[in-house]
Amino acid sequence: MHRLGEKIIIVADRFEQNLPVGEYGYIIAYDRNADNAFDYVVRVPKANRNFAVPASDIAPEAELLQQEVDRIEREALIDYALATRNENLFMRIVNGQLHADEQPEEESAQEPMTTKEFIKQVNLRAWI
Repeated sequence: MHRLGEKIIIVADRFEQNLPVGEYGYIIAYDRNADNAFDYVVRVPKANRNFAVPASDIAPEAELLQQEVDRIEREALIDYALATRNENLFMRIVNGQLHADEQPEEESAQEPMTTKEFIKQVNLRAWI
């Protein structure tokens, strides 16, 4: 539940009521009517109007900014990994493991292979 006076951004227009999608506004009231689909009343200064909106149509500004920062950081890391040809870093980023101290479970659980197992693995890969 959002706080009164919280700065939000309108991200959708689920009920097609001509909301200014992408504009910011402030929560000025809760709509407590159980028979109503709207959760909040939002004041949009640019439109100079109040809108009744469901909770799914709005998002806090801080949350959207954090999502954008995470996306830009991920893209920058991918660009760096490609520029330095660091395949290990690239695979961790693509798989969602951004922390360098995390080790994949497969590598930590593996024991040294015997010569027979190694030859068997090589033959299997060569056959494929």
